[in-house]
Amino acid sequence: MQLVGNPNVGKSTVFNALTGMHQHTGNWPGKTVANAMGLCKKDDKTLLLVDIPGTYSLMSNSEEEEIARDYICFGNPNTTVIIVDATCLERNLNLVFQTMEITKNMIVCVNLLDEAKKKGISIDLEKLEYLLGVPVVGTTARKPKTLKHLTDVIYQNCISTFSSSPKQIQYIPIIEDCILMLSPVVSSMLEKERQYLTRWICLKLLDGEKTILSSIEKHLGICFTSNAFLMEKLCEARELLKKNDITQSTFKDKMITSIMQKAEDVTKQVVTYQKETYQMRDRKIDKILTSKRFGIPIMILFLGVIFWLTITGANYPSSLLSSFFAFLEEKLVYLLHMIPIPSWLFDILINGVYRTVTWVVAVMLPPMAIFFPLFTILEDLGYLPRIAFNLDNVFRKACTTGKQALTMCMGFGCNAAGVVGCRIIDSPRERLIAILTNAFVPCNGRFPFLITVATIFIGGYFGSNFGSSIISTLCVLFVILLGIFMTLLISKLLSKTILKGVPSSFVLELPPYRKPQIGKVIIRSIFDRTLYVLGRAVAVAAPAGIIIWLFANIHLGDMSILSYVAGFLDPFAKLMGLDGYILTAFLLGFPANEIVLPIILMSYMQTGTLVDLEDLTSIGQILIQNGWTLLTAINVMIFTLLHFPCSTTLLTIQKETGKVKWTILSFLLPTVCGILLCMFTTFCYHIIV
Repeated sequence: MQLVGNPNVGKSTVFNALTGMHQHTGNWPGKTVANAMGLCKKDDKTLLLVDIPGTYSLMSNSEEEEIARDYICFGNPNTTVIIVDATCLERNLNLVFQTMEITKNMIVCVNLLDEAKKKGISIDLEKLEYLLGVPVVGTTARKPKTLKHLTDVIYQNCISTFSSSPKQIQYIPIIEDCILMLSPVVSSMLEKERQYLTRWICLKLLDGEKTILSSIEKHLGICFTSNAFLMEKLCEARELLKKNDITQSTFKDKMITSIMQKAEDVTKQVVTYQKETYQMRDRKIDKILTSKRFGIPIMILFLGVIFWLTITGANYPSSLLSSFFAFLEEKLVYLLHMIPIPSWLFDILINGVYRTVTWVVAVMLPPMAIFFPLFTILEDLGYLPRIAFNLDNVFRKACTTGKQALTMCMGFGCNAAGVVGCRIIDSPRERLIAILTNAFVPCNGRFPFLITVATIFIGGYFGSNFGSSIISTLCVLFVILLGIFMTLLISKLLSKTILKGVPSSFVLELPPYRKPQIGKVIIRSIFDRTLYVLGRAVAVAAPAGIIIWLFANIHLGDMSILSYVAGFLDPFAKLMGLDGYILTAFLLGFPANEIVLPIILMSYMQTGTLVDLEDLTSIGQILIQNGWTLLTAINVMIFTLLHFPCSTTLLTIQKETGKVKWTILSFLLPTVCGILLCMFTTFCYHIIV
């Protein structure tokens, strides 16, 4: 059995309630971008449910639509359940009527009845069932008890040999005549159990969409071009259409017009409104949040508040975790001393692996545990699509799509999560651009370093605490804006060179504003995003801890390997306004950006192990004593923003793109930009000073 529906109709929520699984759900389109499967038990039977990616149509070629169409047509489900939104039934019926043409057994689930009731919308479900010719069930997916009737109907449909009789769309007479011309030939090419696809295949032949026809031939094992009689009839049918001023480019428009007229007719018969102005509240809010004057400033304000809460709120739990890990370290040291192991192995395990891993956890976990729930609340409220709407024009000028704005925002929490989020982008070209440029915005792992440097060297020039904090905040905000600017610039550059193309059409539904489910938001954002990303970071940080310890503690003569590497890199680093130790720290911080500052401090203090100094005054004194100036601070902030993604992000890019070349390019793009920009600021600084 499969679940189908438009984005944002509660399809994944229904799936979770029926199966007990926890597919991530949200109040914006495109959350499910691959088939999710789960089991639902009813009496003595077990039903396999498949959650198909949300789609508005089965007629175009986005990844979601191809997955949905192919699975409905060729997956041989016992039942197809189409989830529709009760608050906008007319638009959702478009997909219902298209699905009727490619499946013989279906159920329509009218979801979000609670939202409809709030807006004074009532639907005659019995009459809708009569007009569609298939079972219709009303539900409120957020209340699992209301899904019992749906489960019963699904069960009866799956075990019954009787199929429903969907009432097919009747197109204009000339199209119906052409279908009759092709039907006998097409029917003779299909197996008995596939005869119900005859009408739909005739329509696709008349439409001439190569991608869909190729998919039909692949899954059904037939070849249309090898049937000379079919090709002859198809030519006759197209000539007939042409004589009636219907070309291949306008054929689909005629089909869509018929479907929309049918959807409008059915809706008028089954839907009544107590208030015709039921959407006025949302429209009034949207006039402000999506206006040209206030839309982007409000967006920056919201994101600024999230960043401020994340940075401020993470300090205390980070300190607690550091104290806890220090306490735990004492116990581990005591335990290891009881075991006769070599001292070098002891140092690697404690000063190398343990301290690196615990530093990553203590610094990464609190910000992500705050940022992702806050970000998910905006998502659940329905605000994220408004961000995409506001930025769509800006990204279109860079020859990409507004959906990239959403993945960019996710990158502020974690670039690896932002890369995964790029799955919502339909166009493969635009999806790849979004993946390659996601690291141009700073993740939460880079924020602590940026804030520390800005507070010590930029805000430190101002005496009052208030003035210092304001200047530091503005400095960090400028870095963020620089990252957004570079994202747009490199996206435009890629679009004009190796990834040429024009922006794809961007169909985005602005969903209704809804009250977020705080409990579910917190649980799912922590388990689906925070712990997932943290787990991958820890897996890489553990072996990195060994490498860092070896570099700092193995000496060749009077110098450690770390000092030799720093000395080798120092001439090049000087051109960037940095020093060799800083550049080495960025290289050794490849597993996680959070450990760059501790490595710098370790290098300067020659301690041989990571140093955790929370006092900004002490950190500032160490940096200044080792030659840091205002120029160094500026270039460190630039290179913190613009350098290679962490190992977790690169592994995610490799997984998402499946190509080593794109992973290498994603490494080089921000790094080269960072090097060139640092060299430019150094050159300008020396000219001015």
